[in-house]
Amino acid sequence: MLAVRGLDVYYGDSRVLGKVDLTVGRGEVVCVMGRNGVGKTTLLKTVMGLLKPRRGTVEYDGRALIDLPPYARARLGIGYVPQGRDIFPTITVRENLLVGARQKGPPRGGLDYVLSLFPALEGLLARRGGDLSGGQQQQLALARVLIADPSLLLLDEPTEGIQPSIVEHIADVLERIKREGRRSILLVEQYLEFAWSIGDRFYVMDKGGVALESDRAGLRLDEVTSYLSV
Repeated sequence: MLAVRGLDVYYGDSRVLGKVDLTVGRGEVVCVMGRNGVGKTTLLKTVMGLLKPRRGTVEYDGRALIDLPPYARARLGIGYVPQGRDIFPTITVRENLLVGARQKGPPRGGLDYVLSLFPALEGLLARRGGDLSGGQQQQLALARVLIADPSLLLLDEPTEGIQPSIVEHIADVLERIKREGRRSILLVEQYLEFAWSIGDRFYVMDKGGVALESDRAGLRLDEVTSYLSV
């Protein structure tokens, strides 16, 4: 489904990603882990088209994405939840979902689906996004992407700064999505226990490259921990 090959990304003269290769299969949950500053967010932004690589390719279902803007990638079925959530704080939860649906009214089935995943949002539809707690905003950010029915989800540290009960709920939601088998997930995460609970394959990054790649059966948690330690 997603194939990243030989990706080099620079900020000015500084190389942030170097020759990164990564794949995500259909229905697969792939986790990218590593310390702060090793290029994980840069990788997601490049896949989404927010950053342009100096070298390398990004393909989605066999189609080259490098020259496509972010909105075109979204139309192809890629949904992105950035670090920090980026919900619209001055409009209501319902209006945030309308933006995600990219139409005047959310498809009834789509709204019912995301509210079944995040039932707490149903009683908050008239509230402004900025008035929600951090955990509620994270649920809204996920629902806003899912209402458009993407086939690939890019998630950048969805557990960051979230209370444990909401982390558990998000894990349950991602497990449900995985069981449904209609979407693939590329997850950037530093919380090893969370990633381990849902991941099928793992990439550990260090110094802008992939230092370790493994499926679940072959993953050595002590080795991963050594790359996550400061």
